[in-house]
Amino acid sequence: MQIPVFTTIEEIEKEFQIQFPDEEKENLKKVLAIHPMRIPVYYANLINWQDSKDPIKKIVFPSVEELNLIGSYDTSGERENTVLTGLQHKYKETVLLLATNICAGYCRHCFRKRMVGVSTDETLKIFDEALEYIKNHPEITNVLISGGDPLVLPTEIIEYFISELSKIKYLKFIRFGSRVPVYYPMRIYEDIKLLKIFSKYSTPERRIYLVTHFNHPKELTENAKKSIDALLKSGVIVSNQTVLLKGVNDDPEVLATLMKNLVATGVVPYYVFQCRPVKRVKAHFQVPLKDGCEIVEKAKQKLDGHAKRFKYIMSHKTGKIEIIGIIGEDIYLKYHQCKDPAKVGELFKRKLTPNAGWLDDLEVIHPYKDPVTEVLNMYNYNII
Repeated sequence: MQIPVFTTIEEIEKEFQIQFPDEEKENLKKVLAIHPMRIPVYYANLINWQDSKDPIKKIVFPSVEELNLIGSYDTSGERENTVLTGLQHKYKETVLLLATNICAGYCRHCFRKRMVGVSTDETLKIFDEALEYIKNHPEITNVLISGGDPLVLPTEIIEYFISELSKIKYLKFIRFGSRVPVYYPMRIYEDIKLLKIFSKYSTPERRIYLVTHFNHPKELTENAKKSIDALLKSGVIVSNQTVLLKGVNDDPEVLATLMKNLVATGVVPYYVFQCRPVKRVKAHFQVPLKDGCEIVEKAKQKLDGHAKRFKYIMSHKTGKIEIIGIIGEDIYLKYHQCKDPAKVGELFKRKLTPNAGWLDDLEVIHPYKDPVTEVLNMYNYNII
């Protein structure tokens, strides 16, 4: 599939009649030598290139701040959960397949920055080996096909993945993680064959889910809505995960508007992720947890029940941690999903500091009795 894209600074300058200062351009080229740029022409036209703080631009256009090396390239322990090349099995019910290292566009905040758009040994090589692994693990209820973005693959390959996985009777659903509805929605609604495949295999017995990744209301264009509508009419269940990003959606009004518009389009708000402390990402995208909690709660105050079904989540190497809220100087957290199944539902708290952005930044609180803990423990929450 050919997606019209911009890959160089010069292409952007020529198309949008702008000129970057020479020093900035040289630094941007240093960034691109490590992490390439890929901006679909469609998406580039959503950007106000005269506005240095345009939120859409920040998502997809490189920044000299990417030269900041604070953070890690594998914040969620993906390598340690890899059991076959391109197959991760962190949670017992779910297998993750990294089908490709290519996306329709490259997000500058990508948590898989280490592998997307560059040479990698982490993507799936032999699908049949992955299939055999899944067949030998009946505890698996669902497969998440991600990458990269699996919807940039040829339709025939997507059909092969779905058809073979659909033969495994104990799989309850098949998921795709994709930003194609954001970056190049025409790929979906113009591909009648793809929609027929979804319609054939997304049945009441086993649904196909597509998890989109809208981060800002400006991304939910008429073209994007048309792609969502085509998916829904094909029987696909569509949900969305958003990343809380500094300078993009770290505003209650923006976040609330996004959720309202998603629900109106038929998309289920699934997660709002705390931005991971990824190298070349953390310094200019991560919002402190203290601010994040306030933003999320103020956004929820503006939303009805359907629009605030999402959970504010930290996808840590130990599991998905729900960020519940702040009382005094403490932040309360709960394992929504965990590598150790026995810890699912475990509620705990940490001492919050103003700039903490991740679990590892928080101070462990030594056990003591306080009124909040005593009340919660009465209801078997077992605060630690």
